[in-house]
Amino acid sequence: MILIGLALFPAGRAWAATDRTSLAVFRSWGAFREGSAEAPARCYAISEPPPASANAGRGAFASVGSWPGRRIRAQVAIRLSHPTGDGSRVTLSIGDSAFPLIVRGQSAWAHDRRQDAAIVAAMRSGSSMSVSAVGANGNAFADAYRLRGAASAIDAAMLACPLR
Repeated sequence: MILIGLALFPAGRAWAATDRTSLAVFRSWGAFREGSAEAPARCYAISEPPPASANAGRGAFASVGSWPGRRIRAQVAIRLSHPTGDGSRVTLSIGDSAFPLIVRGQSAWAHDRRQDAAIVAAMRSGSSMSVSAVGANGNAFADAYRLRGAASAIDAAMLACPLR
């Protein structure tokens, strides 16, 4: 199932889209464009944890987005299934690679563009990824994602939002 509700800006602000176009669905990943085809505001690939997972239906998602007007391309943004505690660490893991993320509440993202690029490269070759943290209640949790179809959805989203 593909989440098409709210997605996040880099700083974690929600943005309700008015002009959203579904570009394609690749397995459990979807590609979307917001704004017009001639002047897209942003494009993104997005997925939710699988329906059978413990945190399915809790609003979690992983996305890779592009904002042409801001000259931002392939930026990773994660919505966690649980709020995190103060000073909580969030780690995104793909295969043998682990990436510490910046976290604020239920939103997490890469430290910089270099880390975004490393995460996206790992996503392209991985079969699954997990995002783990300690919730505000003190319990550890992990949101897991299938990566099959992610590379195609990311490509479709990036092609729909070329940098100007």
